[in-house]
Amino acid sequence: MSGLLKSAKSIVPLLDRVLVQRVKAEAKTASGLYLPEKNVEKLNQGKVLAVGPGFTDANGNKVTPQVKVGDNVLIPQYGGSAIKLAGDEEVILFRDSEILAKINPDV
Repeated sequence: MSGLLKSAKSIVPLLDRVLVQRVKAEAKTASGLYLPEKNVEKLNQGKVLAVGPGFTDANGNKVTPQVKVGDNVLIPQYGGSAIKLAGDEEVILFRDSEILAKINPDV
């Protein structure tokens, strides 16, 4: 097996883990100037790619993640487990409780 995974589809989160791809900021300004990649800030927004099935707590209650595949979410600046993919892509694995909020596109 090579050191890099080929795609995010090969990652299946366990328990209450959520696989998120960070939304990239625009590399072009409103006036049309292109910014160098190192100057493009990372946004605290991401798209949910995969969600684990949840877990059973100490009282026997099923706890399922509060997000689903396709949700746009607000993620913390730090934390999670970054996973490098082929093609210089990166995804992040968070626990459901680390996701800060869902972003409602309708508002």
